Amino acid sequence: ATHLVRKSSHHQLLLSTMTKFTGSLVGMGNPLLDISADVSQDILDKYDVKLDNAILAEDKHVPIYKELVDNYSPQYIAGGATQNSIRVAQWIMTANGKPGQTAYFGCVGNDSFGNQLEECAAADGVKVHYMKDESTPTGTCAVLVKDGERCLIANLAAANNFKPSHLETDESKAIYESASLYYIAGFFLTVSVDALKIIAEHSVANNKTFCLNLSAPFIIDFFADQVATALEYADFVFCNESEAEAYGKKHELGDDLKEIALKIAASPKKNEEKKRFVIFTQGSSSTIVAHDGKVEEYKVVPLPKEELVDTNGAGDAFVGGFLAGVMAEKSVGDSVELGHEASRFIIQQSGTTLTKPCEIKL
Repeated sequence: ATHLVRKSSHHQLLLSTMTKFTGSLVGMGNPLLDISADVSQDILDKYDVKLDNAILAEDKHVPIYKELVDNYSPQYIAGGATQNSIRVAQWIMTANGKPGQTAYFGCVGNDSFGNQLEECAAADGVKVHYMKDESTPTGTCAVLVKDGERCLIANLAAANNFKPSHLETDESKAIYESASLYYIAGFFLTVSVDALKIIAEHSVANNKTFCLNLSAPFIIDFFADQVATALEYADFVFCNESEAEAYGKKHELGDDLKEIALKIAASPKKNEEKKRFVIFTQGSSSTIVAHDGKVEEYKVVPLPKEELVDTNGAGDAFVGGFLAGVMAEKSVGDSVELGHEASRFIIQQSGTTLTKPCEIKL
């Protein structure tokens, strides 16, 4: 790894302390550095974007990154949906005496943003095994915050260049074969379904647990075939109410979210030994869980509006808390409550910032 030699000594130290992974949770996704700023409605209008949505950058959105940097003194925060969830899960596990439980795959550039992502994940106790793309910069995500709600515009850049070949290396195999729980957000379906299938096939063949997030309405609407492929492997499916509505509309399942959840739970599945759980979060409204023909609801304790910083990362944090529950062999109901606690913490921070001590008990 000679190209790593000139990195800062701090970075060298991190790389040299990487030991054999013996944890239980592996994530794979698009590592992005969030460029986050509070904005007014005119910026949202200028770029034709809506709050509570996530999109991929088109040509018309490209100038926004420079505009944020030049005019808004933005915060740079480690992001990427799956990486956020894995970091939150590890933050909870570490606080409960279980370090080194998580690892993460994704593709970054060989640049300062990539180093920043790696250092942030390592500081949170996650073993990252990035593919490095020498010719493409690390991906970024513009996070536009207004009145606590967020809009995400992702410029995947290097994240879009993840290749299944990265999973064929000895180190990658050792990492994912050690694990028993896998999580991939639907955002990754625009990058490499083949890479997802390597992990998902391994999970099914070994009766392990594979989790999927539907991630955004555009994934459901424009990557329906890829979603259908991934869904067959999924033991747990997560999404929020706007994604659930989009799925219901796309597949003509009506607009009753409980019915939609039940239908997703009952859709074809590779590993028939485990019945699928489908989990819909609805912000401060109750979380819906469908499984084996039954639906349960779990109330959320609402956060006073004045304590809300931004909702960026709320759904990711819910999954992180939930996955920590799964690793700790908690019931699904208890895992949902852990998800609620993690979300409640994250919406009081800017993005997925884990600098405060974790008080969540397993």
